[in-house]
Amino acid sequence: MTATMADKSGVELVHDAKHRIREVSVADVRAMQARGEPVVYLDVREQNEWNLGRLPRATFIPRGVLETTIEQRVPRDTKVVVYCAGGNRSALAADTMQQMGYHDVASMAGGFRAWADAGGEIEG
Repeated sequence: MTATMADKSGVELVHDAKHRIREVSVADVRAMQARGEPVVYLDVREQNEWNLGRLPRATFIPRGVLETTIEQRVPRDTKVVVYCAGGNRSALAADTMQQMGYHDVASMAGGFRAWADAGGEIEG
């Protein structure tokens, strides 16, 4: 198989997704929590990452099963902040969720690493 102009690298896919979605900062998420906003914090990392710690009251759906699982677990009209380890998988997940009809979805820039580095509360 030969490469064509349409072929994209993983970096390009993430870059494109980040232009289609909304990103929120760790500070934005901490403010949402402080206000008690009804938000689903969706962790799309792998099981081993989840086991090491997560945002308080997070919902776990690994990126690999998002499309086949999200509709049963999270209603489309729910406010969702998606996060992964560094912000790339969550950008792709947010992009996918928008295509599936989720309108109030954002990706947390910097992911769980940025959350932990900023002193965010960690559960687990």
